[in-house]
Amino acid sequence: MASVQRRLYRLRDLADDMGAVTASETAPDGSVSVTVDGNGALVDLRFSQAISKMSPTDFEKALIDTAHAAAARAFAARGDLINAFNDEIRE
Repeated sequence: MASVQRRLYRLRDLADDMGAVTASETAPDGSVSVTVDGNGALVDLRFSQAISKMSPTDFEKALIDTAHAAAARAFAARGDLINAFNDEIRE
């Protein structure tokens, strides 16, 4: 019974930890900064003055690449949490 209860509490902790995951990324030139949640959903988007000198194509690429990098970082963080949970449960 104690083992089941410990696992239940740990599962709740995992849900809380996963809900708290965010990741941020900034384009190499500093033009775009993106923050996403653990699901990869956009939670913050910032632009610097550098975007005023960008073509629409360059702006689009910077935005997409930066958002993609932030999402990849968030998904990796969630994966690390799940792996740690699975390792703990196996013990």
